[in-house]
Amino acid sequence: MKKILLLSDTHSHMDYVILKYVNQADEVWHAGDIGDLSVTDALKKVKTLRGVYGNIDDDKARMEFPLHNRFWCEGVDVWITHIGGYPTKYSPAIRAEIHQNPPKLFICGHSHILKVQFDKQLNLLHMNPGACGKYGFHQVRTMLRFEIDGDKIQNLEVIELGKK
Repeated sequence: MKKILLLSDTHSHMDYVILKYVNQADEVWHAGDIGDLSVTDALKKVKTLRGVYGNIDDDKARMEFPLHNRFWCEGVDVWITHIGGYPTKYSPAIRAEIHQNPPKLFICGHSHILKVQFDKQLNLLHMNPGACGKYGFHQVRTMLRFEIDGDKIQNLEVIELGKK
């Protein structure tokens, strides 16, 4: 079993509250718009980090992180990308691939809107953790945490970090 902390859209922001939750996870997954790499450096010092770069990230972040990160965690096929869209409205850049070879768990960021939705057509769980940074139109900073146990995604929790 793995305890996962999922965050996105830090936009160069890191604080002790985020790190408190990082310490409670086995792995941290970042769905892009990292901003300054000091954010991911701080995360990597504490836990295993998997991530992708987002549209605001510079060439340094793009050299360290991929655009798409597809991997297995326990028995779950996971795909993380920054701009992915939503069930029935996937981004044109990934639409063909997700329909031909859907993962069990599809994660994106970008919108700053926390949303968890099951795609019945593709039989996958879609997650967007919202934004835990202080830049953007969102009012409340959010993250998600959950467990992967074998092929099960369970104990999903929304973490609200307060107003930005």
